[in-house]
Amino acid sequence: MKKESRLGAWIAMLVGASYFLIPLIATFEFSLRMRRGEYSFDAYRVVFADPLFQQTFGYSMLMAVATIVVGVLLSVPTAYWVHLKMPKLRPWVEFVTLLPLVIPAIVIVFGYLRMYNSSSIIPLTGSARATDFLLMCSYVTLSLPYMYRSIDTGLRTIDVRTLTEAAEVLGAGRATILFKVIFPNITSAILSGAFLTFAVVIGEFTMASLLNRPAFGPYLQLVGANRAYEPSALAVMAFLITWASMGLIQVFGRNSRTAPTK
Repeated sequence: MKKESRLGAWIAMLVGASYFLIPLIATFEFSLRMRRGEYSFDAYRVVFADPLFQQTFGYSMLMAVATIVVGVLLSVPTAYWVHLKMPKLRPWVEFVTLLPLVIPAIVIVFGYLRMYNSSSIIPLTGSARATDFLLMCSYVTLSLPYMYRSIDTGLRTIDVRTLTEAAEVLGAGRATILFKVIFPNITSAILSGAFLTFAVVIGEFTMASLLNRPAFGPYLQLVGANRAYEPSALAVMAFLITWASMGLIQVFGRNSRTAPTK
């Protein structure tokens, strides 16, 4: 009976892995066919040599870092305060943070354009830097479910109230407690949210395209519409970036679990 159950689990895992891996392998194989009659990495070489690739990827990297910093500074104090002072509001806060998952990105960005166009009181679309700020705020909203839930999960693993009371007895203020006590105890949770945010920002298309910013997502779409082999190379690279982020989450999470308690 146990062997039958294991056989079924293996079959289900193989079917699931095949559904996921076969298209990826086919995409990788096609990306190597740029040179007639033999396999080569010409498509990857062309992509890396493209100045537009370097510009858009660098821009998205910068936006990802800014989004992570703002997301952490917004989510950690909020989650900490909810755990410490307003635990009854936790379901409502979680509901609000999950809204970006059910509201399409195109609806959110059209709302931003409606509220912050060049004729509004806050004209954030009037210049390139202001539009970058608006795009960064859009990314913070889009990544809020992943960032907030990672931090909330990290806070559930520590005794927030006891740590806060102990720090207050020693004379620490709120800022000191937050940055010198809470942040170090949820480092792996913050990194998990940061890597997920990074993966979301790097591949995002809708917001960057409608705000007309030179991000990596619109570049992927542009290359896919005009070239044959380079889109496959970019798809493989995007996949590797995403899975590298997921691997780092596992590494930091495992190190956090195995680290000795001080």
